[in-house]
Amino acid sequence: MKTAWIAALIAAGASVWAAGGPKVVALPGTSPVVTFRFVFLTGAASDPAGKPGTAALTAAMLVNGGTREMTYKQILDAMFPMATSVSQQADKEMTTFFGETHVDNLEAYYAILRAMLLEPGWRAEDLTRVRDHTVNAVRVSLRGNNDEELGKEVLYQEIYADRPYGHLNLGAMSAVEKLTLADLQSFYRTQFTQGNLIIGLAGGYPEGFVERVKADFAKLPAGPPAAPGLPAPKPMHGIRMTMIEKNTRSVAYSIGFPIDVKRGDPDYPALLVMQSYFGQHRASGGRLFERMREVRGLNYGDYAYIEYFPRGMYAFEPAPNLARRQQIFQIWIRPVEPPTAEFALRLALYELDHLIREGIGEEDFERSRAFLAKNVNLLTKTKRAELGYAIDSAFYGIPDYNSYLKTGLAKLTREDVNRAIRKHLRTTDLEIVAVAKNCEALKKALLAGAPSPMTYNSPKPKEALDEDKIVERWKIDLKPEAVRIVPVEKVFE
Repeated sequence: MKTAWIAALIAAGASVWAAGGPKVVALPGTSPVVTFRFVFLTGAASDPAGKPGTAALTAAMLVNGGTREMTYKQILDAMFPMATSVSQQADKEMTTFFGETHVDNLEAYYAILRAMLLEPGWRAEDLTRVRDHTVNAVRVSLRGNNDEELGKEVLYQEIYADRPYGHLNLGAMSAVEKLTLADLQSFYRTQFTQGNLIIGLAGGYPEGFVERVKADFAKLPAGPPAAPGLPAPKPMHGIRMTMIEKNTRSVAYSIGFPIDVKRGDPDYPALLVMQSYFGQHRASGGRLFERMREVRGLNYGDYAYIEYFPRGMYAFEPAPNLARRQQIFQIWIRPVEPPTAEFALRLALYELDHLIREGIGEEDFERSRAFLAKNVNLLTKTKRAELGYAIDSAFYGIPDYNSYLKTGLAKLTREDVNRAIRKHLRTTDLEIVAVAKNCEALKKALLAGAPSPMTYNSPKPKEALDEDKIVERWKIDLKPEAVRIVPVEKVFE
């Protein structure tokens, strides 16, 4: 445990317990709602060789299966009158179990939650049901109904190919279908240890409750913290493109490359300002959104990210407990009508080049910095979120996120941001993923490199029309051998 972040969290009102047994981050308060977060520092990056999806299926079994004493249906029936539940989230390096209950139901709720995590039932019928749900989540929901998430996840898979981050959290479906109870039990025994656990508690729990929870989970194997080796992604040489052939009406683009910046690094606040200016998630103030949607009406949304942000179709704010030691810079462009797909890709890369060359102006810098300083209060507005962010701060070894970010933003200058942009961003050596129909035609057009002029149904500003003349000829340095087309049915298999 790092004494710096312990001191910072304590100063922010948290209690931190580290000596012996599981680590605990506690945020006591007067709320009648008690919030739990059990975060195990393990996940898809620790999946056994040849068995991608083990971590996620193990987590799903603990939450959606029974305990030794109760079936899954009995758990649902017991929790229904308490108006509560337990959820799970499995990522690369964190597997999180979370829920909350009114203090009046605390004992009954905690008894079930504790049994789910410490005394799983491991029933064969539960495995069949949970495994089928996982497979359907990938083959039907992700591949069939969510082009945004599909493109993003393929992008990560391509960038981290042959690395611990190089497969979907839910796994490869051909491997998931073969996972056995013995596989999950083995992962549970070796990875769900005290050394890997951070217990998070918040709200008006009674005196002595934290100590009791800590003692209960000290029954897990001691086990040292598991931090799998993370070799850097393979170097990129030029632009690579993966096209997902799918019967869809629009084209979705995800563009990205690894960055050596995460929370706690000196350039993190600067790149966060860049992200806010260039493409704040689900906000209309970003430059990408303004130039692509507002001015030209090309599509619905255009955003940028410096941290993993799943479920972006539904979420307006990033979820906590997705902390990673490696991150990528990413641009998301969707949905684009096929006739304008080539121009839209050129425009996105043109805007990235413009950002690197021109940087951020003083007014935009001040506006973006002010937004982030206020928005961080919204990110941590609930005890559930505050607790999650406190645990993430423990992972990264930083003070509580609110004060960490505000302190960093206060020290920033515009030149700090522009220097970080020039240092970490690029328009070469990157990965592009496209989800589209008739990928061969799009591939042929992109490789030909001929101009892709835009036409509009309504008048556009002269500035935009003049810029279009540059964009329509913007060079995308793609080589035939760097482009591959994959049928959607083969993705994540």
